[in-house]
Amino acid sequence: MTKLSFGAHPFLLGFEQLERLVERTAKTASEGYPPFNIEATSDNTYRITLAVAGFREEDLAITVEDRQLVVRGRQGDDGADRVFLHRGIAARAFQRSFVLADGVEVAGAGLDHGLLNIDLRRQVPETIVQTIKIGRK
Repeated sequence: MTKLSFGAHPFLLGFEQLERLVERTAKTASEGYPPFNIEATSDNTYRITLAVAGFREEDLAITVEDRQLVVRGRQGDDGADRVFLHRGIAARAFQRSFVLADGVEVAGAGLDHGLLNIDLRRQVPETIVQTIKIGRK
């Protein structure tokens, strides 16, 4: 069986990173906690909303590492003196990753009623027409 590579197709010059992007995305697709929504708020803006009930702002960290948006959460152990008869609210640490396309950047983030909203903005590049002069060798 032959493996088809994006970089091997003659019309896709310079798209070798696309294959790495697909592999990285496949690795992060199996994460299930916390649940999230992604919505398009306009033609060039997006919002990622994560359900992070019980987490405070200081328990959360948002970073962009190599075109990958990473959201981490770790709650402090403030329930050491509490006795739970049932503990159904997850208090575990998590890491959720989203791969960002070139030109997409984080515009801001906010925590409201247990929902972490991360706003993204895509910068639309100007269309450039370039004429290439043909020279003799």
